[in-house]
Amino acid sequence: MNDRSRLGQGDQPQDETTRHNDALFSMADASLSGAQGSRDEKLGSGRNLDSILRIPVLIQVVLGSATMPVANLMKLGRGAIVPLDHRVGEPVDVVVNGRVIARGEVVVVEDDNSRFGVSLTEIVGPPASDSNA
Repeated sequence: MNDRSRLGQGDQPQDETTRHNDALFSMADASLSGAQGSRDEKLGSGRNLDSILRIPVLIQVVLGSATMPVANLMKLGRGAIVPLDHRVGEPVDVVVNGRVIARGEVVVVEDDNSRFGVSLTEIVGPPASDSNA
Protein backbone atom coordinates (compact mmCIF):
# COMPACT_ATOMS: atom_id res chain seq x y z
CA MET A 1 0.00 0.00 0.00
CA ASN A 2 1.48 3.38 -0.91
CA ASP A 3 1.52 6.59 1.16
CA ARG A 4 -1.23 8.17 -0.90
CA SER A 5 -3.77 5.46 -0.01
CA ARG A 6 -2.85 5.58 3.70
CA LEU A 7 -3.56 9.30 3.93
CA GLY A 8 -7.31 8.82 3.56
CA GLN A 9 -7.58 5.85 5.91
CA GLY A 10 -8.33 6.07 9.60
CA ASP A 11 -11.32 5.76 11.86
CA GLN A 12 -13.49 7.64 9.37
CA PRO A 13 -14.46 6.17 6.00
CA GLN A 14 -12.71 7.64 2.94
CA ASP A 15 -14.68 10.25 1.07
CA GLU A 16 -15.32 9.83 -2.62
CA THR A 17 -12.62 12.34 -3.66
CA THR A 18 -9.94 10.42 -1.77
CA ARG A 19 -11.02 7.10 -3.31
CA HIS A 20 -11.06 8.72 -6.77
CA ASN A 21 -7.56 10.18 -6.29
CA ASP A 22 -6.21 6.87 -5.00
CA ALA A 23 -7.62 5.09 -8.05
CA LEU A 24 -6.04 7.66 -10.39
CA PHE A 25 -2.65 7.37 -8.68
CA SER A 26 -2.80 3.57 -8.86
CA MET A 27 -3.59 3.69 -12.59
CA ALA A 28 -0.79 6.20 -13.19
CA ASP A 29 1.72 4.08 -11.24
CA ALA A 30 0.74 0.98 -13.23
CA SER A 31 0.95 2.76 -16.58
CA LEU A 32 4.34 4.27 -15.74
CA SER A 33 5.83 0.92 -14.77
CA GLY A 34 4.43 -0.65 -17.96
CA ALA A 35 5.69 2.23 -20.09
CA GLN A 36 9.17 1.89 -18.58
CA GLY A 37 9.36 -1.76 -19.63
CA SER A 38 8.27 -1.03 -23.19
CA ARG A 39 10.63 1.95 -23.40
CA ASP A 40 13.58 -0.26 -22.36
CA GLU A 41 12.72 -2.73 -25.10
CA LYS A 42 12.51 0.02 -27.72
CA LEU A 43 15.81 1.65 -26.72
CA GLY A 44 17.64 -1.65 -26.95
CA SER A 45 16.37 -2.51 -30.42
CA GLY A 46 18.80 -2.52 -33.33
CA ARG A 47 16.60 -0.19 -35.35
CA ASN A 48 16.86 2.61 -32.78
CA LEU A 49 20.58 2.06 -32.37
CA ASP A 50 20.97 2.57 -36.13
CA SER A 51 19.04 5.85 -35.82
CA ILE A 52 21.38 7.03 -33.08
CA LEU A 53 24.47 6.03 -35.05
CA ARG A 54 23.31 8.20 -37.97
CA ILE A 55 23.17 11.41 -35.90
CA PRO A 56 25.74 13.83 -37.35
CA VAL A 57 28.28 15.40 -34.99
CA LEU A 58 30.53 18.37 -35.64
CA ILE A 59 34.23 17.52 -35.48
CA GLN A 60 36.64 20.38 -34.93
CA VAL A 61 40.41 20.31 -35.22
CA VAL A 62 42.09 22.82 -32.93
CA LEU A 63 45.44 24.08 -34.16
CA GLY A 64 45.89 26.16 -31.03
CA SER A 65 44.51 29.11 -29.14
CA ALA A 66 45.59 32.53 -27.97
CA THR A 67 44.60 34.97 -25.26
CA MET A 68 44.91 38.72 -25.65
CA PRO A 69 43.36 41.89 -24.29
CA VAL A 70 40.46 43.40 -26.22
CA ALA A 71 42.64 46.44 -27.00
CA ASN A 72 45.12 44.22 -28.90
CA LEU A 73 42.26 42.38 -30.60
CA MET A 74 40.87 45.69 -31.86
CA LYS A 75 44.27 46.52 -33.41
CA LEU A 76 44.33 43.36 -35.56
CA GLY A 77 44.01 43.90 -39.27
CA ARG A 78 44.59 42.14 -42.54
CA GLY A 79 47.95 40.37 -42.54
CA ALA A 80 48.26 40.36 -38.74
CA ILE A 81 49.66 37.17 -37.26
CA VAL A 82 48.17 35.78 -34.06
CA PRO A 83 50.67 33.46 -32.35
CA LEU A 84 49.05 30.26 -31.04
CA ASP A 85 49.97 28.17 -28.03
CA HIS A 86 50.76 25.05 -30.14
CA ARG A 87 54.09 24.79 -31.93
CA VAL A 88 54.74 23.49 -35.44
CA GLY A 89 54.89 19.70 -35.37
CA GLU A 90 52.90 19.32 -32.14
CA PRO A 91 49.75 17.21 -32.35
CA VAL A 92 46.45 19.02 -32.89
CA ASP A 93 43.33 18.30 -30.83
CA VAL A 94 40.30 16.63 -32.43
CA VAL A 95 37.22 17.88 -30.57
CA VAL A 96 33.62 16.59 -30.61
CA ASN A 97 30.96 18.45 -28.61
CA GLY A 98 33.62 20.42 -26.74
CA ARG A 99 35.52 17.30 -25.65
CA VAL A 100 38.95 16.26 -26.93
CA ILE A 101 38.55 12.73 -28.30
CA ALA A 102 41.84 12.35 -30.19
CA ARG A 103 45.08 14.01 -31.24
CA GLY A 104 46.83 13.87 -34.55
CA GLU A 105 49.05 15.42 -37.20
CA VAL A 106 47.88 17.79 -39.90
CA VAL A 107 48.33 16.24 -43.36
CA VAL A 108 47.46 17.15 -46.92
CA VAL A 109 44.64 14.99 -48.28
CA GLU A 110 46.02 12.75 -51.06
CA ASP A 111 43.02 13.01 -53.40
CA ASP A 112 42.75 16.81 -53.15
CA ASN A 113 45.97 18.73 -52.49
CA SER A 114 43.97 21.84 -51.63
CA ARG A 115 42.53 20.25 -48.47
CA PHE A 116 43.95 19.39 -45.07
CA GLY A 117 43.14 16.37 -42.95
CA VAL A 118 44.24 14.88 -39.65
CA SER A 119 46.13 11.64 -39.24
CA LEU A 120 45.12 10.37 -35.79
CA THR A 121 48.04 9.46 -33.56
CA GLU A 122 46.28 9.15 -30.19
CA ILE A 123 42.75 8.31 -29.05
CA VAL A 124 41.94 10.08 -25.79
CA GLY A 125 39.95 8.10 -23.22
CA PRO A 126 37.30 9.66 -20.99
CA PRO A 127 38.51 11.58 -17.94
CA ALA A 128 38.47 9.59 -14.70
CA SER A 129 35.58 11.69 -13.33
CA ASP A 130 33.34 10.77 -16.32
CA SER A 131 33.69 7.01 -15.86
CA ASN A 132 30.64 6.89 -13.59
CA ALA A 133 28.51 9.33 -15.58
